[in-house]
Amino acid sequence: MAVHGGAGPDEEHIHENLEEYKKGLAEAVQAGYKVLERGGSAVDAVEAAVKSMEDNPIFNAGRGSALNSKGEVEMCASIMKGKNLKAGAVAIVKSVKNPVSLARYIMENTSYVCMSGEGALEVAKDGNIELEPDAYFITDHQVDTFLKARNKKSVQEMMKERVHATVGAVALDSRGNLAAATSSGGTSNTLPNRIGDSSQIGCGCYANNKTCAVSGTGDGEFLIKGVIAHHIASAMEFTGTGIQEACELVIHEKNKDIEGDIGVISIDPQGNFGIAFNSERMHRAWMSSEQPMQVKIYKE
Repeated sequence: MAVHGGAGPDEEHIHENLEEYKKGLAEAVQAGYKVLERGGSAVDAVEAAVKSMEDNPIFNAGRGSALNSKGEVEMCASIMKGKNLKAGAVAIVKSVKNPVSLARYIMENTSYVCMSGEGALEVAKDGNIELEPDAYFITDHQVDTFLKARNKKSVQEMMKERVHATVGAVALDSRGNLAAATSSGGTSNTLPNRIGDSSQIGCGCYANNKTCAVSGTGDGEFLIKGVIAHHIASAMEFTGTGIQEACELVIHEKNKDIEGDIGVISIDPQGNFGIAFNSERMHRAWMSSEQPMQVKIYKE
């Protein structure tokens, strides 16, 4: 089981809340791992881990989501099963307490992969997915960040802004099945209706029992253009590289010239982890039956 809480440049807010971030990562990876210990599925585990971070206001997903240029929350999430390549995703949704659970509901109860906006919200209501009022999602930190950014950028400038803010999880269960899930609250003061990598299968989320499960983070547009998660799986499938080597190949070689931050957590069918990032930090934690829990933020 592995989780991440986002990758990007270092910030004073992270230093001020370092222990809270580490605690949140530990709680998330333990939430997922407990599911696996009880014999639960990989998809159950990644949903549990991501929900833990969506419920924790320290992370930019669910309750701690950023405010767009209109001062509104718009969230994205996705989930995928490695056994049969089934996937579900939601984009620019509001009011849904746990977008990852709505993504799973879409995966398991509809013929669609991705739904957005009002249509996704109607599916949430039909599936009795838990909803919350707007105030639930608005934290003091995100309000402060929004107020500092407000009215400082033109539309053209906002469209050129680098966007990164994500949480995610990958897991391997006792039956040999892989799963991945990713969720994001967007970036402060971004234009409304932007759709990020967190809701795009193969970009910020991918799982295939033949190769690996991957959850990505960083500058969303680079994960989309590079189809990062799927490229890691393809590197393993077509070159025979191991999981860590595949992650490093895609992050540090194939994308070495990009001027942006990208990072991934991944796991293969043998339970090997692959973790790579080119940014100053990536919040991450992992554990297995053979390895005690590790929690890291910087490149130590």
